[in-house]
Amino acid sequence: MDHSSIEIARKNAATAGVASRVKFEAGDVAALSSREQYDLAVVIEAVHDMSKPVQVLESVKRLLAPCGTLIVADERVADKFTVPGDDLERLYYGASLLVCLPNSMAEQPSVATGTVMRASTLKQYANQAGFHNVQALSIEHPTLRFYQLNP
Repeated sequence: MDHSSIEIARKNAATAGVASRVKFEAGDVAALSSREQYDLAVVIEAVHDMSKPVQVLESVKRLLAPCGTLIVADERVADKFTVPGDDLERLYYGASLLVCLPNSMAEQPSVATGTVMRASTLKQYANQAGFHNVQALSIEHPTLRFYQLNP
Protein backbone atom coordinates (compact mmCIF):
# COMPACT_ATOMS: atom_id res chain seq x y z
CA MET A 1 0.00 0.00 0.00
CA ASP A 2 1.25 3.42 -0.92
CA HIS A 3 0.52 5.44 2.20
CA SER A 4 2.92 8.25 1.24
CA SER A 5 1.00 8.92 -2.00
CA ILE A 6 -2.25 9.04 -0.03
CA GLU A 7 -0.78 11.67 2.31
CA ILE A 8 0.41 13.73 -0.67
CA ALA A 9 -3.05 13.50 -2.24
CA ARG A 10 -4.67 14.65 1.01
CA LYS A 11 -2.31 17.62 1.24
CA ASN A 12 -2.96 18.53 -2.40
CA ALA A 13 -6.73 18.33 -1.83
CA ALA A 14 -6.42 20.63 1.19
CA THR A 15 -4.31 23.09 -0.81
CA ALA A 16 -6.89 23.04 -3.61
CA GLY A 17 -9.71 23.59 -1.13
CA VAL A 18 -11.54 20.35 -1.92
CA ALA A 19 -10.55 18.27 1.12
CA SER A 20 -14.13 18.29 2.43
CA ARG A 21 -15.42 16.73 -0.82
CA VAL A 22 -12.82 14.02 -1.51
CA LYS A 23 -11.41 11.10 0.41
CA PHE A 24 -8.20 9.18 -0.28
CA GLU A 25 -7.60 5.73 1.17
CA ALA A 26 -5.10 2.92 0.83
CA GLY A 27 -6.36 -0.43 1.97
CA ASP A 28 -7.69 -3.85 1.16
CA VAL A 29 -10.73 -3.26 -1.03
CA ALA A 30 -12.34 -6.47 0.24
CA ALA A 31 -12.27 -5.06 3.78
CA LEU A 32 -14.16 -1.87 2.89
CA SER A 33 -17.82 -1.64 3.81
CA SER A 34 -20.27 -1.41 0.93
CA ARG A 35 -22.27 1.08 3.01
CA GLU A 36 -20.13 3.80 1.46
CA GLN A 37 -20.31 4.27 -2.29
CA TYR A 38 -17.47 5.83 -4.24
CA ASP A 39 -17.63 7.89 -7.42
CA LEU A 40 -14.08 7.04 -8.42
CA ALA A 41 -11.61 4.28 -7.67
CA VAL A 42 -8.06 4.14 -9.05
CA VAL A 43 -5.80 1.08 -9.30
CA ILE A 44 -2.25 1.85 -10.42
CA GLU A 45 0.19 -0.83 -11.60
CA ALA A 46 -1.43 -3.53 -9.51
CA VAL A 47 -3.90 -5.67 -11.47
CA HIS A 48 -1.12 -7.71 -13.09
CA ASP A 49 0.29 -8.48 -9.60
CA MET A 50 -2.96 -9.89 -8.23
CA SER A 51 -3.52 -13.59 -7.81
CA LYS A 52 -7.29 -13.07 -8.07
CA PRO A 53 -7.86 -9.92 -10.14
CA VAL A 54 -11.46 -10.73 -11.03
CA GLN A 55 -12.45 -10.96 -7.37
CA VAL A 56 -10.68 -7.68 -6.58
CA LEU A 57 -12.39 -5.94 -9.50
CA GLU A 58 -15.73 -7.35 -8.31
CA SER A 59 -15.07 -5.82 -4.88
CA VAL A 60 -14.27 -2.45 -6.43
CA LYS A 61 -17.45 -2.61 -8.54
CA ARG A 62 -19.49 -3.36 -5.39
CA LEU A 63 -18.14 -0.15 -3.82
CA LEU A 64 -18.78 2.12 -6.79
CA ALA A 65 -21.82 4.35 -6.96
CA PRO A 66 -24.20 3.47 -9.84
CA CYS A 67 -22.46 5.98 -12.13
CA GLY A 68 -19.02 5.38 -10.61
CA THR A 69 -15.82 4.85 -12.55
CA LEU A 70 -12.74 2.73 -12.02
CA ILE A 71 -9.51 3.95 -13.60
CA VAL A 72 -6.83 1.30 -14.04
CA ALA A 73 -3.26 2.18 -14.98
CA ASP A 74 -1.03 -0.70 -15.98
CA GLU A 75 1.99 -1.26 -18.18
CA ARG A 76 1.73 -0.14 -21.80
CA VAL A 77 2.49 -3.35 -23.66
CA ALA A 78 1.81 -4.42 -27.23
CA ASP A 79 -1.69 -5.65 -28.03
CA LYS A 80 -0.28 -9.06 -28.88
CA PHE A 81 2.93 -11.01 -28.50
CA THR A 82 5.51 -10.33 -31.21
CA VAL A 83 9.07 -11.48 -31.76
CA PRO A 84 11.24 -9.70 -31.08
CA GLY A 85 9.46 -7.46 -28.60
CA ASP A 86 10.58 -3.86 -28.25
CA ASP A 87 13.04 -2.88 -25.51
CA LEU A 88 10.32 -1.86 -23.07
CA GLU A 89 8.41 -5.10 -23.47
CA ARG A 90 11.63 -7.06 -22.96
CA LEU A 91 12.18 -5.11 -19.75
CA TYR A 92 8.63 -5.92 -18.64
CA TYR A 93 9.15 -9.63 -19.29
CA GLY A 94 12.30 -9.53 -17.13
CA ALA A 95 10.44 -7.75 -14.33
CA SER A 96 7.60 -10.22 -14.68
CA LEU A 97 9.80 -13.27 -14.32
CA LEU A 98 11.72 -11.91 -11.35
CA VAL A 99 9.10 -9.89 -9.44
CA CYS A 100 5.49 -9.65 -10.60
CA LEU A 101 4.75 -13.21 -11.65
CA PRO A 102 6.24 -14.82 -8.51
CA ASN A 103 4.43 -12.22 -6.41
CA SER A 104 1.08 -13.04 -8.01
CA MET A 105 1.72 -16.76 -7.61
CA ALA A 106 2.61 -16.50 -3.91
CA GLU A 107 -1.09 -16.86 -3.10
CA GLN A 108 -2.85 -19.85 -4.60
CA PRO A 109 -4.95 -20.28 -6.58
CA SER A 110 -3.58 -17.64 -8.94
CA VAL A 111 -4.29 -16.60 -12.51
CA ALA A 112 -0.54 -15.80 -12.77
CA THR A 113 -0.88 -12.81 -15.08
CA GLY A 114 2.50 -11.11 -14.67
CA THR A 115 3.70 -7.73 -15.86
CA VAL A 116 2.92 -8.18 -19.56
CA MET A 117 -0.85 -8.00 -19.24
CA ARG A 118 -2.40 -7.39 -22.63
CA ALA A 119 -5.38 -5.03 -22.96
CA SER A 120 -7.52 -8.02 -23.94
CA THR A 121 -6.64 -9.75 -20.65
CA LEU A 122 -7.67 -6.74 -18.58
CA LYS A 123 -10.89 -6.48 -20.57
CA GLN A 124 -11.60 -10.17 -19.94
CA TYR A 125 -11.03 -9.77 -16.17
CA ALA A 126 -13.18 -6.61 -16.10
CA ASN A 127 -16.03 -8.26 -18.00
CA GLN A 128 -15.96 -11.26 -15.66
CA ALA A 129 -16.16 -8.81 -12.73
CA GLY A 130 -19.25 -7.13 -14.20
CA PHE A 131 -17.67 -4.13 -15.91
CA HIS A 132 -19.22 -4.11 -19.35
CA ASN A 133 -17.89 -0.77 -20.51
CA VAL A 134 -14.10 -1.03 -20.68
CA GLN A 135 -12.06 1.34 -22.79
CA ALA A 136 -8.44 2.34 -23.12
CA LEU A 137 -8.15 6.08 -22.59
CA SER A 138 -6.20 8.21 -25.04
CA ILE A 139 -3.73 9.44 -22.44
CA GLU A 140 -0.21 9.53 -23.83
CA HIS A 141 2.32 8.09 -21.39
CA PRO A 142 5.57 6.31 -22.26
CA THR A 143 5.11 3.34 -19.92
CA LEU A 144 1.49 3.19 -18.74
CA ARG A 145 -1.86 2.58 -20.42
CA PHE A 146 -4.97 3.94 -18.72
CA TYR A 147 -8.36 2.22 -18.80
CA GLN A 148 -11.80 3.42 -17.78
CA LEU A 149 -14.14 0.75 -16.43
CA ASN A 150 -17.84 1.31 -15.84
CA PRO A 151 -20.53 -1.20 -14.88
